[in-house]
Amino acid sequence: MRVLIAGLGAIGQRHARNLRVLHPAVELHAFRQRRLRHVVTETLERDDARDVEAELGVTAHEDLDAALTARPDAVFICTPSALHVDVALRAAAAGCHLFIEKPVSHTLDRLGRLGALVAERGLVATVGCQWRFHPCVTRLRDLLAAGTLGVVRKAEIRYAEYLPDWHPYEDYRTSYAARADLGGGVVLTHIHDYDLAWWLFGAVRSVHASGGHLSALEIDVEDTVRAQLDTEAGPVLVSQTFAERPPHRSITVHGDTATATLDLIAGRLVLEPPVAQGLALADYQRNEMFRAEVENFLDCIERGGTPRVPLADGVAVLQVALAVKESLRSGRPVPLT
Repeated sequence: MRVLIAGLGAIGQRHARNLRVLHPAVELHAFRQRRLRHVVTETLERDDARDVEAELGVTAHEDLDAALTARPDAVFICTPSALHVDVALRAAAAGCHLFIEKPVSHTLDRLGRLGALVAERGLVATVGCQWRFHPCVTRLRDLLAAGTLGVVRKAEIRYAEYLPDWHPYEDYRTSYAARADLGGGVVLTHIHDYDLAWWLFGAVRSVHASGGHLSALEIDVEDTVRAQLDTEAGPVLVSQTFAERPPHRSITVHGDTATATLDLIAGRLVLEPPVAQGLALADYQRNEMFRAEVENFLDCIERGGTPRVPLADGVAVLQVALAVKESLRSGRPVPLT
């Protein structure tokens, strides 16, 4: 198998390492324009003593057309969000399967065209939402589907982190997460929270959000959001911030039978009262989610089937996230259906 990785920053390097483990004979190419040489380690530290291209064994290209002439079977799109669709359309036109990092884009422009091209060419296209592969999340989804918690009265998904600590290998002010022109902001950068809301609780009918750039961080995008989602299963509150320590990521679901509390940093799902078995994964390694999503993608290419995060899901969740951003601007609820 021949794979092209477009963008060899932290996530591109992670995918390259996982591809080497899952498919040792893979031939790796990289489309990269800045050609930064350092390695970003598993712990997100910068190691200038190591050369990333040599260590990962990639053939580098500074021109996308030249990279595509290598005829890759699949392209991993790991560029800043605002550049995803440009690469995806050209890769799909060349007949390449697509792994698009989240969010699928920063606008809905040309996504219909991309979806049509993927369908026409019979390509596998997935979006990188690794939290769907966390065992505690899949366990919670199974409990919800079985009705174990009863009728869902309300749920909360909470994310908190201090942006300068998020990627210690880079100056946060230059990162895509901090820049509107690259599709940044806490809503799109951590679209995971809206993806989990959509995957666990069903389609979102409307959103009403408040927040904005409320911290002293040197960014030109929103850093704090509270968004009320009206979902098929009931109300879901999504709280996000780039301006808080310590890091926090959790999901709490209140049903009329039991309450489920999921701490995604600790890897622990607890039910009160204990109407079913929870889950505790003290030794769970974060990279296992990333490896699982790549394995799912490769399996769909080789054996057929639909990936766990199909392109259509990525587009639907992007619509939710963009509605949140619109509600932030207008101060009013935004309907989706």
